[in-house]
Amino acid sequence: MDVIRLLAIRDTPLSVDEVFAAVGDAAAGGTVLFVGTVRDLDGGKEVSGLSYSAHPTALDELERVAGKIVAEFPVTALAAVHRVGDLALGDIAVIVAVACPHRAEAFAASRRLIDDLKHEVPIWKNQRFADGSAEWVGAC
Repeated sequence: MDVIRLLAIRDTPLSVDEVFAAVGDAAAGGTVLFVGTVRDLDGGKEVSGLSYSAHPTALDELERVAGKIVAEFPVTALAAVHRVGDLALGDIAVIVAVACPHRAEAFAASRRLIDDLKHEVPIWKNQRFADGSAEWVGAC
């Protein structure tokens, strides 16, 4: 069975249960699941909502990042999904999960996966604030 179990960029709500089930593996002694949600404050400003946009190559880049994690860590299973479109406060924006033989490896691989996803996959956030202003985050 392939180690990379689920990769997706979706415009529909994300499921923690789906991602957790995707990385279930009898060889794993540790599974780390990270869930990123839309928060109500950023930089001291009240957030009213946001929208994510993805470049057409975003899924290819997500696959590249996932492959890099699998090559660097003893991953038994990996999954990552990111939402695009309009999101409200509290909505799930991203979920990553990594299973490894030991917990320390799972934590390290999960941390690298979410960090590399945020830095390397072309997904941009347009954040709207309660004062009517907005800003792009992650856009070059």
